[in-house]
Amino acid sequence: MTTHPSNQIPFLPVELDPLNNDAEAIGSDFQRYLSYHLGRFQGCPSVYLYNALAYTIRDRLMVDWRNTWAEHLKPGTRRAYYMSLEFLIGRSLSNNLLNMELNANVKTALYNYCTSLEEVASEEPDAGLGNGGLGRLAACFMDSCASLGLPVVGYGIRYEYGMFRQRIENGYQTEEPDHWLRDGNPWEIERSEYSQRIKFGGRSESYRDAEGNTRTRWVDTEDVLAIPFDMPIAGYRNKTVNTLRLWKASATDEFNLQEFNEGDYTEAVQAKNNAEHISMVLYPNDSSENGKELRLRQQYFLASASLQDAIRIWERDHIEHDYSEFAAEHVFQMNDTHPTIAVAELMRLLIDEKHLNWEQAWEITSQCMAYTNHTLLPEALERWPVHLFEKLLPRLLEIIYEINARFLRIVSMRWPGDTDRQRRMSIIEEGAVRQVRMAWLAIVGSFSINGVAALHSELLVKDLFHDFYELWPEKFNNKTNGVTPRRWLANANQGLATLINQTIGQTWVAQLEQLEQLKPFAEPQHSAFHQAWREVKLANKQRLAQLVKAECGVDFDPHSLFDIQVKRIHEYKRQLLNILHVIHLYARIKQGRVDNWANRCVLIGGKAAPGYFMAKSIIKLINNVADLVNNDPEVGQRLKVAFIPNYRVSSMELIAPAADLSEQISTAGKEASGTGNMKFMMNGALTIGTYDGANIEILEAVGAENFFLFGLREQEVKDLRSHYRPWEIVDQDADLKSVMQLLSCGHFNSVEPGIFDPIIHSLLSSNDPWMTLADFRSYIDAQEQVAIAWQDQERWTRMSILNTASSGFFSTDRTMLEYNRDIWKLKCGEEN
Repeated sequence: MTTHPSNQIPFLPVELDPLNNDAEAIGSDFQRYLSYHLGRFQGCPSVYLYNALAYTIRDRLMVDWRNTWAEHLKPGTRRAYYMSLEFLIGRSLSNNLLNMELNANVKTALYNYCTSLEEVASEEPDAGLGNGGLGRLAACFMDSCASLGLPVVGYGIRYEYGMFRQRIENGYQTEEPDHWLRDGNPWEIERSEYSQRIKFGGRSESYRDAEGNTRTRWVDTEDVLAIPFDMPIAGYRNKTVNTLRLWKASATDEFNLQEFNEGDYTEAVQAKNNAEHISMVLYPNDSSENGKELRLRQQYFLASASLQDAIRIWERDHIEHDYSEFAAEHVFQMNDTHPTIAVAELMRLLIDEKHLNWEQAWEITSQCMAYTNHTLLPEALERWPVHLFEKLLPRLLEIIYEINARFLRIVSMRWPGDTDRQRRMSIIEEGAVRQVRMAWLAIVGSFSINGVAALHSELLVKDLFHDFYELWPEKFNNKTNGVTPRRWLANANQGLATLINQTIGQTWVAQLEQLEQLKPFAEPQHSAFHQAWREVKLANKQRLAQLVKAECGVDFDPHSLFDIQVKRIHEYKRQLLNILHVIHLYARIKQGRVDNWANRCVLIGGKAAPGYFMAKSIIKLINNVADLVNNDPEVGQRLKVAFIPNYRVSSMELIAPAADLSEQISTAGKEASGTGNMKFMMNGALTIGTYDGANIEILEAVGAENFFLFGLREQEVKDLRSHYRPWEIVDQDADLKSVMQLLSCGHFNSVEPGIFDPIIHSLLSSNDPWMTLADFRSYIDAQEQVAIAWQDQERWTRMSILNTASSGFFSTDRTMLEYNRDIWKLKCGEEN
């Protein structure tokens, strides 16, 4: 076999025969994997049944996966590469079965082996590839791109350990390793032949090439290998299977044999250990210098491996390597600020490795890089100390300096003499510790910058990135987030999906806007439909109540209002406001004020970053309040509170279908979008929320009469900030005063004096950026309206139906079509 010019084995045009999908064939292959591949026989643990079934289903993806690759790799095909440090994909088995239309046959096959699909599927661990909404959004994007037939490859890191497994001990969050890959991952395929070499450290040196041109090379580096593992992403019943390529870090083959022979074993294997740390754990705590260094290594590792891989793929079919065509066939979407070092890395590859001049390289880079921003919090934007760049990525820092110098010349020509503006817009932030502003680098090097909800995008151009918007208004656009209806309604809520199918047909799964057809069924004359709707919700609540009992030891009555807030624990998301309301309800019960009462079960869940003291204190407060409320016989069934530990995708698949009320209560102007709000809405929950993020678009879609709106708006928050006096708000509100009295007297921490003082001080501080107490009265009033609405079950059912019926806009299918129309400009499946 001849070697291809790009030093890879040519793609062999071998035709694969599709496997039989009937129950008998699936059962036969299942038994073959169990017996011959896994070596297991009668009475083996369920985890081996899961692995055997996963391999059986993966085999049935192979033909379509191979054909999709062949189609997308045709010369001239424009492709998108989605680079993200997180892909919170959850479990793969159930999602693949739905998209491949294999549920019924698999259930039949497993029945013949005296087991159920539910039992087998529960053995799959949640893939530890993300920690929150950013990663879950990326997973939804990949599902929709495959379902739309878009040629999109996801690039991420194959973390050995997830963020962490959260346990609650004495009310406190404790962290333990989440070794999700302990038993392997049957969905992945290692493709070591496509490994890439990643450089760190070293120095730059100039040299003259054969033509006498002065060039730069990066030498004396400490190299790491990036080994790709591919996971299939099946589209919804369209025979498209896209690829999520995850990079594992490994040491190179070089080994210091002399050190080993001399007995210095630790030093000899140190390179291997250092290399593998890069992909060992998701998002290390960056509060220490070592944490910052590892996080920067991860970001560069992802960007460099992915770009080198994309270039390798392109060069295979472009023998002449005419890079004037490269930008026309590629777009790299950077998911938030984490992968934005890709701008400088693509420049390095094109200049140092491919020997283009600066102007050629910059024209290509600036035409194929696109940046999505997910935050309005300046502290959440990546900034890296210059000295850390000098140590780890010296060649990249030189390129960033040059990008910045050329960019600042553009700024000075546009605004001559405006040195303040130049300082604000410089990629290098001056100060005691000089910093590289990674979001600035992304904006300068990208042709598209988008926010993820209408208000978020508006605030980006009005405030955070205003200087850049004035320079390049054409670069900025909005792409409101969505979620995939396949996982979050069709799969997670099969009872409701069946009812919808029986009512309007099944095409809504791929065209969510068709849920609009449910609106007439919200009217009172459709009483049978309303009753069926309530029965589905009740069954889902019974299922969640079992989980809460098992995980928290708390009895939730499925006939009570299920009031739920699950998301990352952060002060701006205001779980604290939620628990203040719980304390208010508790105080009302103790005072005998139970008029217009609705029995309520409050469920809160989410992880706090290990180094985030205040967030962990809030978790402790929630658990202390829950412990007291749940064990007070005077409270009884009127109020129950639980904190669900280790909140994850598979938990949300039980929680979203069971929710009656969705808590989306962030400080206005702080939440970029949110996607949990969409999952809850899609499953018929009503939202209580501020005028923030995608709440606004949910409100507009469902109507104010079907949404519980409260709180200050973004401009009002900004106007109040200079004269915010929370202690005066307390003095003027008897209910709030009662709540604060219970907190400050130690009622919830009688044996742990002072532990909640930092929370109390933050609430009463005039510098509280989240202005929690400013929204308390409005929130309490809105919650009273919730209770009144709940007492009229016919009214509540109507509102619930209308929420689901109005959720069509919030499908990621719509989001990805907008990305494609305005940014990527790829051809969909039938157009290729």
